[in-house]
Amino acid sequence: MSAIETPTGDELLKVLAALGNPHRMRIVAALAGNRNYVSRLAREIGMSRPLLHMHLQRLEAAGLVVGSLELSETGKAMKFFEVAPFFYELTPGAIATAAATLSDQQDPAAGGTARTTTETGAPTATEQHAPTAAEQPEQKEGAQ
Repeated sequence: MSAIETPTGDELLKVLAALGNPHRMRIVAALAGNRNYVSRLAREIGMSRPLLHMHLQRLEAAGLVVGSLELSETGKAMKFFEVAPFFYELTPGAIATAAATLSDQQDPAAGGTARTTTETGAPTATEQHAPTAAEQPEQKEGAQ
């Protein structure tokens, strides 16, 4: 996405969700100065490599960072990440424009929930949700 384009509602939600996590904000800040490879970045910000990689995947999916695989002088594959150029202007008008383009379905993998609605906007009987504590069946003592 270039700096001139207005993001769609779904794109804007993905970016805001990615930046809504303090770890991911710190990762973007650490990469703002220069690119880095996963192992070194993990050491610098004090995070495990698997957790860092998960956060980097979310940032990459939102278009905020870009990863590239390179070979070191010793032949070891190293994944480098750098901040992608981006610019978002959050104004009430920009949000209204983006909101008008929101799709009815959210991607569950991006933190949303899949939802089906009727023409009136009411959830259908096929909508799934996790039961609340009040909806959980009671267990009798001693039952496993």
